[in-house]
Amino acid sequence: MGTDKKKEVDKKTTEEDIPLTKCQILRNVFVVSLGFVFLFTSFQSLQNLQSTLNKEEGIGTGGLSIIYGALVISCMFVPSFVINHIGYKWTIAASMICYILYMAANFHAVWGLIVPASIIIGLGAAPLWSAKSTYLTRTAVWYAKLTGSTENDVINRFFGFFFMAFHTSKIWGNLISSEVFSKPVDANFTPTADELAQCGANYDPGKEVNNTNLERPDIAKVYTVCGIYLASGTIGFLIIVFLLQNIPVHNENEKEKGKFSFHLLIETFKHFLKSPTQKMLVILTMYIGVEQAFLHGDFTQSYVGCTIGIWNLGYVMICNGVVAAICSFSFGRLVEYIGRIPCFAFAFFVHGGTQIALLLWQPQRNQTYIFYIVAGLWGIGDAVIQTQMNALYGYLFTNNIEAAFANYGLWESVGFIITFACSNFLIAYVKLYICLGFLSVGMMLYVVVEVYDRRNKKTSFELN
Repeated sequence: MGTDKKKEVDKKTTEEDIPLTKCQILRNVFVVSLGFVFLFTSFQSLQNLQSTLNKEEGIGTGGLSIIYGALVISCMFVPSFVINHIGYKWTIAASMICYILYMAANFHAVWGLIVPASIIIGLGAAPLWSAKSTYLTRTAVWYAKLTGSTENDVINRFFGFFFMAFHTSKIWGNLISSEVFSKPVDANFTPTADELAQCGANYDPGKEVNNTNLERPDIAKVYTVCGIYLASGTIGFLIIVFLLQNIPVHNENEKEKGKFSFHLLIETFKHFLKSPTQKMLVILTMYIGVEQAFLHGDFTQSYVGCTIGIWNLGYVMICNGVVAAICSFSFGRLVEYIGRIPCFAFAFFVHGGTQIALLLWQPQRNQTYIFYIVAGLWGIGDAVIQTQMNALYGYLFTNNIEAAFANYGLWESVGFIITFACSNFLIAYVKLYICLGFLSVGMMLYVVVEVYDRRNKKTSFELN
């Protein structure tokens, strides 16, 4: 029964009139990637700085928690409603405006501005990522039909290229912040041995630390950085508006198109409840949010900022971005030859080993190179897991992709919320144990998913 249904879907896809040529598809993949590079050059760099730049009253990490809390709600209701009304292109463009408003709020970071801006960006993030993921997956399926390639290979390539470009945004954004914040608050300040002992795994955000490395930069420099980031986000928005081609949205329930409904909420939970594969991927999907939140909110403050100063944050994170970009593209192609399992296994050992090393290592000012090594290793694991998880969702849930990516956004956001919500209360080593726990359990369940998928394929083959 299941096999017959799959055949019908494949036949329908083969016969449909593909609206784009091969060149147009590749051009649009490039345009989407470029627009995201400009937008996230701003947002990711601001996210890196929140725990140090806006640490007073916990505004920075508190705002990030609100973003991902709003994103969870948004995943349930907003993407389908917005996409069905205005299409993939204009959903991406409209969502980018939400990010631009958040960047503007950082000019005067107070609760009264950060809270509403964080809610707005959270509501806009779900349709942004859902539209992007669906756009790439659908065009990848079309490209596979036009070229005679397998859908899985093309999906991997497209997501590999996207995340390669996406991760370069860490380079440009952090280069900007490093250059603007290049001069230390106190060039002659050297933390004492006791002060350094409170950095790293022992860093307690709830404890007052007399460390000039963590002081906020001059307000003029803050305005300069925010102004550059605001301009970069606006350029990303304009790239999408003027260069990206829209593609048709196939909506099975046209009567519901003009109404705000609970359709996606129902479909998301129905997909979760009916799909054992989706259930088993939840922990690893949450881990993606947990590990990114730790990197941007805790590693930057507890290790880099506390030990060698906020002015070095950007340079360290540039290393992370360069490595992540290279690995996203490389593993997007390499998976065609070695398969997904070796890639995930490699990411597990890299991230797990790095987190154990962070638990054991006491950072020192004369060991600057280690910060770059850690950032690079984290970038390797992050790139592999993000790229392969997006491609895995696209491969496993091709016939219910909207609900699948809504689940992806939902559970990834829950991971962000857990980490950012605890950021101002837990000591760094506790957060590292949480990361290791999610990684270990998530990878074990992923292996079960692969076994389950192979058994289903074998059964289908035998039935034929």
